[in-house]
Amino acid sequence: MKRRQRSGGGEELGTDTVTIYIDGASRGNPGDAGIGILIKEPGGKSREITKYLGTRTNNQAEYTALIEALESAKDLNGHPIRIFTDSLLVANQVNGLWKVKHAEIIPLNKKARSLFSGFDDIRIRHIPREQNSEADRLANQAIDEYFN
Repeated sequence: MKRRQRSGGGEELGTDTVTIYIDGASRGNPGDAGIGILIKEPGGKSREITKYLGTRTNNQAEYTALIEALESAKDLNGHPIRIFTDSLLVANQVNGLWKVKHAEIIPLNKKARSLFSGFDDIRIRHIPREQNSEADRLANQAIDEYFN
């Protein structure tokens, strides 16, 4: 019998599930931006990813975090993958619930959806900001480290 755990989003997860928390930050919107990603693999191994993006809007940073997470998790296909974001826009656009209207977001959405199609069992879900504190910390760390 598989053991189950609860995600930050309240979803029950099997012990073979990969959980990914993503966040993009922009200081100025547009302004200096960074991404933070926390990938929790089965067996307790974790990966942290930070990256400074230069000048971006917050939504561009959020999408870039998703794309980077998907590219970084390709080796984990075969496991159920659950992605959690505090960006309601990204979650609802990628899930097809909201239209993508802004020209600078359209190619990012297309790339994210294309990467999603390469996974067997993957979902993205919106969570409250307070449940995404580690990814938020990493996104801000990326910006801070660039300037220090």
